[in-house]
Formats: sequence, structure tokens, C-alpha cells
Amino acid sequence: MRIFTKKLPHPDLPAEEKAQLLQNSEYQEMMVESTFMYLTLDLPTAPLYKDEKEQLIIPQVPLFSILAKFNGATEKEYKTYKENFLKRFQLTKLPPYLIFCIKRFTKNNFFVEKNPTIVNFPITNVDLREYLSEEVQAAHTNTTYDLIANIVHDGKPSEGSYRIHVLHHVSVPRPGGGDKEGGPPSVTSVPSQGTGKWYELQDLQVTDILPQMITLSEAYIQIWKRREEDETNQQGA
Repeated sequence: MRIFTKKLPHPDLPAEEKAQLLQNSEYQEMMVESTFMYLTLDLPTAPLYKDEKEQLIIPQVPLFSILAKFNGATEKEYKTYKENFLKRFQLTKLPPYLIFCIKRFTKNNFFVEKNPTIVNFPITNVDLREYLSEEVQAAHTNTTYDLIANIVHDGKPSEGSYRIHVLHHVSVPRPGGGDKEGGPPSVTSVPSQGTGKWYELQDLQVTDILPQMITLSEAYIQIWKRREEDETNQQGA
């Protein structure tokens, strides 16, 4: 991942002094490359007002809107105790598995707040090609991902509980390397074929769940699996 960082002058400074500081090398944009274990997706601030029935309005946001953080163009301001920075992110590689952490919890000096925003996401066929830099797009044949696990947090930050949605994944047989006599390639056998169904796990309870119900939950952590060539062919068959 490429991380672009640009230091900002203090907002209370006069405009002329800001313009002078922006000419210094300290305030020029810098780029570093970094590895990542997961991608943090920021939610928009939840509204505090209520509707006509005195119920808090729970907003919704598309997954692709919060993924725009990694398109290489979207800038976000980060504040520290003394300094402010503008940062933007761009992916340079797509691993076989991606973990999304949806940032629902924010902590201040007094308590932890939870953002109840619902993220609208498809279960399959999420293409992340546009989030790769142009020079590395050609090196990635497969950029489509399918959801295989979804962790949900219900309730208040300090008293809530977790549910997990898991796909009983259907594995696709892969060609083997051929036998010792130089015969035709064999097919690697899969010891246990999945059902392709979704299950919900909470404590020791396991129940079936419809894929449509998963998208209505307050998703917190998601695991996505990159679709390989043989799986893409099966989807299109």
C-alpha cells in the first residue's frame, strides 16, 4: 500500500503565513510504501437528530463509498496533539484474503461511542480493480472478491454481544501436477465439499441464515476471499 502524507499549517495562522509554510519541504507531500494486515473503513458521522416519531435515524452507506479511502485520490485529515496531516491511500497489491475492519467505535477521554450506520454491501462479486494503481492493474488478473465471513456487534459498546456469519464455502477442484510416469495432470481431490450455505454462530448456537439478512446487520469485521480463475469461470458458466 502507498501512503501519501502532507503536513498542514495550523488553521489559526494568517493566510500569508500559511502560503509561505506550504512552500517549505516540510509541508510537501511524501509517499511511503507499507504492508497491511487489514483495511480500516471509516464510517460517516451518525446524525444526532430524530425523525418525526422521535426515533433516532440510522443512516446507511454503500460499501464502495467507504472503500473510496483507498482509491489514491480521496484525502482525509488526521489530527494529532500538535499537528494536522492530510493522507491518502492506494493499494498496490491484492492478497488472496482481505480483512475489512469497519470503524464503529470511537474513544474519547470519557467513554466509548458506537456508530450504528448500516453498511450496504453485496455478498459476492466485489471488484477492487479501481483501487489499484494503474501500473499494477495489469499484473492482477483476478480482482473480484466474495464475502466468506461477517462479524457483527449488537448492542451498546460496553454491553454488546457478537454474532458471526460464516459461509460453508464450496471448494473448486484444482489441477494437480501429473503422475510420476508423465501422464496427464491429475485433479486434486477435495476431502470435504461445502454446501454453499450461510450459517450464523452465536455462543454455542448455529443456525441457517439467508444471505439477504446478512446485509442488514451492523457489520464490524469482514473477511473476503479473492475469486480465482477457475471459480470465475464457474460463476460465468
